[in-house]
Amino acid sequence: MNSDVKIVAGRSNPDFALKIARAMNRELSQVAIRNFSDGEIWVKYEENVRGVDLYIVQSTFAPSDNLMELLMLIDAAKRASARRITAVIPYFGYARQDRKDQPRVAITAKLVANLLVEAGANRVITMDLHTPQLQGFFDIPLDHLYASSVTVRTLQALGLTNVAVAAPDVGGVKQARAYAKMLGDADLVVVDKRRPKHNVAEVMNIIGDVDAKNVVIVDDLIDTGSTFVQCAEALKKQGANHIIGVITHPVFSGSAVQKIGASEALTKLYVTDTIPLREHNHKIEVMSVAGLFAEAINRTHDNQSISSLFDKSQG
Repeated sequence: MNSDVKIVAGRSNPDFALKIARAMNRELSQVAIRNFSDGEIWVKYEENVRGVDLYIVQSTFAPSDNLMELLMLIDAAKRASARRITAVIPYFGYARQDRKDQPRVAITAKLVANLLVEAGANRVITMDLHTPQLQGFFDIPLDHLYASSVTVRTLQALGLTNVAVAAPDVGGVKQARAYAKMLGDADLVVVDKRRPKHNVAEVMNIIGDVDAKNVVIVDDLIDTGSTFVQCAEALKKQGANHIIGVITHPVFSGSAVQKIGASEALTKLYVTDTIPLREHNHKIEVMSVAGLFAEAINRTHDNQSISSLFDKSQG
């Protein structure tokens, strides 16, 4: 790779950025990020970025300081005359606020897209958006990577037989169907649920046969953990054998980790490292997708196609 490319890390997930840099046989460029006593953020590039192809690695999970920090890093790079600025956002926060599902609410996912463009980002690389349609919110190129190219290999190594893949809601059917195909045309199961209010879900019905099957529940993220655990318990009551969860983004707010650890129905949960884990337990195993991002950055910088990194079965 040419020398006119630099990778910098925000503070949301510096270990992930370091893994990307190592996979590319590079060092992270130096940037100073501090908070004043009143909480305001201050950023400064410690190296010259004029004319370089700059990749800023920052997930935008809560608190909102992570998003603000990313915007400031983009703005500083633009004002320092970076040639091209790519926001590498392993986890794109606010993606669930993608529509007006009730009166007088903000479409915050679109707002964030606008802010990134206005700050000066020329491109975005992200993974497993809550809804792929969010790509249409951006007026700049966006590369949408899928974790399944990594997670499916892990599942295949388990040597599971008599497999069914479960979507925890109707919105996840497309993703679950893709996993089912990649796992050898496994059966597809849908868990029908409704949400009476935010972060609360009630399992209503299971569509499909899970009796004596090894079930893989796939989803883009786990927040409070209640929905995922309820889904596993409902599947267990219908006769499922081993139940394994696979998610991309371990948001894990509140007591999510404890709920997962206490669940008798869930055998194992595989997550990626797009968000650093604040807590661990014996049921959670982390798979790294840093290599996938490193390859995407390499190809983007060299103006090569990265379509082979997209999981075609998701399309």
